[in-house]
Amino acid sequence: MKFTRLRLLLLALLVALPAYAHVGSKDVFETVDAGPYKLFVTVRMPSVIPGIATIEVRASGAQADNILITPMPLTGEASKHPPTPDAMKRSTEDPNFYTGSLWLMAGGSWQVRFQVAGSAGDATASVPVAAMPLAVMRMNRPLGILLAVLGLVLALGFAGIVGAAVRESRLDPGTAPAPERRTRALYATAGAFVFIVAAILLGNHWWNVEAADYAADVYHPFDLHPTLTGNTLDLTVMDDERGKDSKPRKIDLDGLLLDHGKIMHLYAIRQPEMDAAFHLHPALSGPHDLRTTLPAMPPGTYKLYGDIVFRNGFPETLTSTITIPPNTSTAPLSSEDASAFPPPLSRGDLGDTYKLPDGYTMTWDRPATLKANAATIFRFRLNDPTGKPAADVVPYLGMAGHAAFVKTDGTVFAHTHPEGSAAMPAMMMANGEAPGSMADMPGMATDKIPPVVEFPYGFPSAGRYRVFIQMKHGSTVETGVFDAEVN
Repeated sequence: MKFTRLRLLLLALLVALPAYAHVGSKDVFETVDAGPYKLFVTVRMPSVIPGIATIEVRASGAQADNILITPMPLTGEASKHPPTPDAMKRSTEDPNFYTGSLWLMAGGSWQVRFQVAGSAGDATASVPVAAMPLAVMRMNRPLGILLAVLGLVLALGFAGIVGAAVRESRLDPGTAPAPERRTRALYATAGAFVFIVAAILLGNHWWNVEAADYAADVYHPFDLHPTLTGNTLDLTVMDDERGKDSKPRKIDLDGLLLDHGKIMHLYAIRQPEMDAAFHLHPALSGPHDLRTTLPAMPPGTYKLYGDIVFRNGFPETLTSTITIPPNTSTAPLSSEDASAFPPPLSRGDLGDTYKLPDGYTMTWDRPATLKANAATIFRFRLNDPTGKPAADVVPYLGMAGHAAFVKTDGTVFAHTHPEGSAAMPAMMMANGEAPGSMADMPGMATDKIPPVVEFPYGFPSAGRYRVFIQMKHGSTVETGVFDAEVN
């Protein structure tokens, strides 16, 4: 129990609030510059904590000769005292590909620090990761049966040893034990067996208590409570995982960090056909509430995915559903919001080119195959009505684009950016920058940029996905929509 209390204390110190990024997509995909070295990093997070994160790096730019990796808390005193780094293993077939693994000993906001040495000298960079226990690992049945049989053999052996010691330990060699000694040995054997069974039962009780304590720490997301009044949507974040006698509490949202200048990025996707999607940005209306005015939306049931980032750099995607009645709003879409009205899923997969309402088109340079758990760079292009590359593309909320990868059964949602899937405030904190206003973030200029955007990501499981891509040209935010069948 002391270990459990210590583990809970560490968790409280590292994570002020229990949270986890995305939905059903725990791995981190990030492109980061370590000085002249460009790293495409994949961190495959464990489902249990303590656990081992496996790390893959593909290096480009200047030639990297050696990469060291270190796990560190993102904030707090421990972040100033890193442990001894581990060396990544360089592939013998591909000298630009490295693999490694790190133990994550507690839940919370962590970072993986990369120390690169190569032809251009030494450089460092960090990638933030969110570590939380997501499951309790079960022992498979065949192994459990085998261990039970072996345990029974050991218990019988222990009892037999005790009985033999009582019966024969004081006899001269070749002397037969007396009947009373045999009787005494029989009682000792039975007593020893009862003792070992009692010890096993007590051990099983201890194990169940420890397992229950660990299960209580398994990640449970906060609850998003939407309230629709006219065309005003109010959102309250609640912690419903309380004791039987205590009431759910509202989560204080004053400490949320701005992510691309917004407190929340809210995706609303109509179900079940995913034929209407909105990217909205509620603002704080009180210490526990967010509010937004809904634009004109087709009626129906919408799945809500709300991305927020807490003060310690820990991101969470809040989920809920809401029903929009007919004629809820006639308000126009905000200039920084986005919408799309693709054909319903039942009409079949969308192709590689998506026609936008103003005549522009968005094209996906689709890979030949799409495989689950494969780190990939997804590339999209925006063309003007003549079919030429759009010449008036500007950043959308500080980025060349935004992407949402959504599995059609609702089990996966990931809002990502051209740098990767980590939240921008956490990325800034990991690399020694203070997360601030939108103007403080890199890439917030409004100068024209190339009409191409790339997103590092990996589909976490096989199945059908719908992908929403936002790019901006002039004052128009476009949303391209594509379908993906993942093997």
